[in-house]
Amino acid sequence: MIERMSRWSPDSRGRLEQAAYDLFLERGYAQTTVADIAQRAGLTERTFFRHYADKREVLFGGSHVLRDEMVRAVDEAPAVLSTIDVVRIGIEAIAHVMRARRTLARERQRLVDAHADLQERGLIKRATLTAELASALRRRGAPAAEANLAADLGMAIFYLAFERWIGEAEEREFVEIVREGFEHFRALAST
Repeated sequence: MIERMSRWSPDSRGRLEQAAYDLFLERGYAQTTVADIAQRAGLTERTFFRHYADKREVLFGGSHVLRDEMVRAVDEAPAVLSTIDVVRIGIEAIAHVMRARRTLARERQRLVDAHADLQERGLIKRATLTAELASALRRRGAPAAEANLAADLGMAIFYLAFERWIGEAEEREFVEIVREGFEHFRALAST
């Protein structure tokens, strides 16, 4: 029997995340319960719910890290930069955060693609990140319409780059693909 560890045990969240991914891949997302995840991690269900609202949140629990890093990068960008350059800096910051997690990102995306409720949660995550980016741009003084458009564009570039980055044949770093996306946008905008 697995010894239960208290809620204060080190890296409970990381252990829960790893256990969830392992079980989702072994058994399938729908067949895995919160109790299964907690047991595999050697923790209690109460500990699980201290970290996550439900099992699907395990797949989206890092959203706040991405948001915080993106907003920090936007807030710290030099004031002389154009709005689109500030967006690029914010999106590149997210790409840097994710760089060591390509394999996990691939596994996560396979799970999301296979379940409508996870796809819905993914769309909420995207909308939330877009709104946070637009808000950060408005705080910098960008007019609302410009901030909203630039945030939408930046997140579109991010998600297109993400799809390419998790592709099995792709070897480049995420940030390189993001930069290429912004260069492609600039080329389109100048025609």
